[in-house]
Amino acid sequence: MLVAGVDSSTQSTKILLCQAEDGTVVGQGSAPHPGGTECDPAAWWAALAKAGDGLLDKAAAVGVAGQQHGMVVLDEDGEVIRPALLWNDMRSAGAAATLIRERGGPLWWAAQTGSVPNASFTVTKLRWLAEHEPQHAARTFAVMLPHDWLTWRVRGGRGEREAAAGHPELGPRVGPEREIDLVTDRGDASGTGYFSPAAGHWLPGVVTAALGHPVLLPRVARPAEVVGETAWGAAVAPGTGDNMGAALGLGLAPGEVAVSIGTSGTAYAVTAIPSADPSGAVAGFADATGRFLPLVCTVNAGLVLSAVAELIGTDLAGLSEAALAAGPGAGGLTLLPYLDGERTPNRPHASGVLRGLTTRNATRQNLARASVEAVLASLADAAGLLARHGVEQRSVLLIGGGAKSEAVRQLAPGIFGVPVAVPQPEEYVALGAARQAAWALAGTPEPPEWPRPPAAPYTGPAVPHLRERLAEPRDATMTVGGRAQPRTQTTGTRRPP
Repeated sequence: MLVAGVDSSTQSTKILLCQAEDGTVVGQGSAPHPGGTECDPAAWWAALAKAGDGLLDKAAAVGVAGQQHGMVVLDEDGEVIRPALLWNDMRSAGAAATLIRERGGPLWWAAQTGSVPNASFTVTKLRWLAEHEPQHAARTFAVMLPHDWLTWRVRGGRGEREAAAGHPELGPRVGPEREIDLVTDRGDASGTGYFSPAAGHWLPGVVTAALGHPVLLPRVARPAEVVGETAWGAAVAPGTGDNMGAALGLGLAPGEVAVSIGTSGTAYAVTAIPSADPSGAVAGFADATGRFLPLVCTVNAGLVLSAVAELIGTDLAGLSEAALAAGPGAGGLTLLPYLDGERTPNRPHASGVLRGLTTRNATRQNLARASVEAVLASLADAAGLLARHGVEQRSVLLIGGGAKSEAVRQLAPGIFGVPVAVPQPEEYVALGAARQAAWALAGTPEPPEWPRPPAAPYTGPAVPHLRERLAEPRDATMTVGGRAQPRTQTTGTRRPP
């Protein structure tokens, strides 16, 4: 029996067709998405249809995982009102600060929602909509996340205009005329800013305060509940957010921290207890299994390596080779890798700092080494924040495009201070969605036991002094007026997380 997993990310749709019994991948497809920080959901639907051509109709069950936080708003006829605002759309940063103040500060948000919202979170985008596009806010009848919208479409949902036009669908329209039957899961819901992961329910008053009036929110399904079926009779799982899907695809176990080096960086772990961090550094998400997924995100990761590679006139493979040719500590060079500002720690207007440069250490090898050490040290600091929330870091699973670098692999154990395993490259978000689909078919209390992906082990002696060196320029600066200023500066205020 076959199951399909969908990963609708910011950049593309990827689909895996897997054997339900053991997760063996028997087919895959992909299709690109438009660029930018907002997107017409119809583009996701077109990409899903293209990527899934010849795959989806073979599946007995389907699960959809998608990019977190995005805002999809529908009118009462099920029509999309405006392009979805994506997680990386930062125009709602001011709205985030206002919402934090209105509710009594970070402590309230952390206690109620597990997280302190920033511009990525859906709730801040709703406030931006109310303030900047009041005509669209007034028409908003329902609010959902990207994966919610795609799950609705896979189950046959569509707006009145499209139904009348007779456009081709993967399934018939669900329910009576004008019904909008929406469903989500607690994992993706936990990234909205108006869901309580600890209590497992929506906070509708937060939505009303953000948008200005009540709206329809998706029903929160149980983990692996069958929430509908496709036109060909396949079961549809509730789906989840991309980080939750990756955790399920990796088979992340207690004591393991997943560290992803992509465009941005993330560190997350599965726990049995909810987390609430009023500093805003750790997002207290839920996972896709009924547990929790505390997560830390950094803005700077893989793009730092790309930028330094270009600076020294090479590619990522050349950067890795150059970094391994230099000694530990890069001859005294330390790079503060906040090239595009930073989210963890909160330095939204910071820039990079190269410290310790002399005529003796000014080599391309040392600069390459300093960039790899900087990215790893920044992510090791991020992963270390999880310890406050019940995470015992015994090992690290290193994933993402940056994990292909041999320098990153070899240096990681020393900087993280624990053994590192690098699973073979795979579409882990789509694999997790497929595993959820297989779980929905099985109807068992726990997900099916799929073999864990093969992983290359890396070990090495701990080198904590490299993280300590990064701490010096990091702690010596704070963000004031868009520039890095000494912490002793008394003018200006630190922006809320």
